[in-house]
Amino acid sequence: MKCLRIYATPDGASHFDEVELPTTTRSVHRVAVPFEVSASRQASRVRLTRIPAGMGEVAWHTVPDPVLTVRPDGSVEYETSDGEVRHVRAGSFVLVEDIHGKGRPSRYSAKAQTVIWISPPNGLHRRPS
Repeated sequence: MKCLRIYATPDGASHFDEVELPTTTRSVHRVAVPFEVSASRQASRVRLTRIPAGMGEVAWHTVPDPVLTVRPDGSVEYETSDGEVRHVRAGSFVLVEDIHGKGRPSRYSAKAQTVIWISPPNGLHRRPS
């Protein structure tokens, strides 16, 4: 399963990447088609955020700790310091790891939206120990 990742290089420049989250195909019920399931991982913290309608753009910023964001509704556009722009729709998740450097601006859709923030203790794209 692919996951969009935002990270910073040692010089502080932000970039996009896609990482593969390992999954296995499992049947969970005899009448359901099998689906992809990742390994269980611990989370050190889970937060819910309600972003108000009309938020617009949040200027260049970083996150204090790596976080997996899950967006059940609304959308956002991120821009990295190399000028690349990605549009993230409802139903998407993004691994945000740019904890230093320039960061990225976030441009929110006009409607209010919810974001779930999951803090993985050891990095989500690394195999669990």
